[in-house]
Amino acid sequence: MDSGTRDVVLIYGAGTMGCGIACCAALAGEPVILFDVNIDTAKKGLGRVKEILEDMRGQGLCGEGEATKAAALVSAAEDLESIRNRVKVVIEAVYENMPLKQDIFARLDDVFPPEVPLLSNTSGMRITDIAAKTKHPERTLTAHFWLPAHLIPLVEVVIGDRSSPELAEKIKTYLAGWGKKPVIVKRDLPGQLANRIFQAMIREAVNIVEIGLASVEDVDTAIKMGMALRFPVWGPLEHVDAVGFDICESVQNTVLPEISDRKNASVLFANMRSEGNLGHKTGKGFYDWSKKDMDALVKKRNEFIVHALKKI
Repeated sequence: MDSGTRDVVLIYGAGTMGCGIACCAALAGEPVILFDVNIDTAKKGLGRVKEILEDMRGQGLCGEGEATKAAALVSAAEDLESIRNRVKVVIEAVYENMPLKQDIFARLDDVFPPEVPLLSNTSGMRITDIAAKTKHPERTLTAHFWLPAHLIPLVEVVIGDRSSPELAEKIKTYLAGWGKKPVIVKRDLPGQLANRIFQAMIREAVNIVEIGLASVEDVDTAIKMGMALRFPVWGPLEHVDAVGFDICESVQNTVLPEISDRKNASVLFANMRSEGNLGHKTGKGFYDWSKKDMDALVKKRNEFIVHALKKI
């Protein structure tokens, strides 16, 4: 990506995703500036960046020297105008609120010249809508990093209705240089690419519980100990080619009529919500979290991801 004298990656939003993305950029040798409306939040983010880099070093994903160098490449800024001539790409990573994102993009569009790409890390909102108030929507794209951003290689680069497809290809190449595995999503539809597949899986997993076909624990076990173990090296379309279209056509004609095709969320969600059960954050959902340890589960998840990354 031609950046001229501009050399800084600006991360707008110093929360969990912003800090993770900052680590990815810094490990790729990019100077990074964390910006948040509250400078104290941005400075706190610098500490989180160092913690993530130290975790990555401890997991063998980078060396001590690499982690130290990367940490030194990340700084914080109090205002955008002071860095307007240094920034070559912006990645917005604030929480999912459309009016907020629209206002941020309008401001970024005013501050930075048209050649600076403006990317949103939105996990589901349309970049077309986010960029609605900009004068240069052609330089806006989604760049959706998956949580945890410093570990998951996938980045979904979504082309909005008025985005430049050529810019999307440049951003894909650029992020590949960070060691990521970016994919192009050619249309700006809800759920982007991977989340559309994931939500279909969740829909049927919940449906299986709802109709009493299997328990919550057995649904999760079947996925974790079955298909999920193949996915890092064996995608569903590779599976179709391996098995054959004739067999897959026969299986789908048998199974698809029996699985959920509902267009709205399961009634189980509404029922649990009405009872005040929202999952881990309230202590109970499909599982009783007084008997399960979320921190331990997240640690186990991350360790498995690291193990898988080293293998693939």
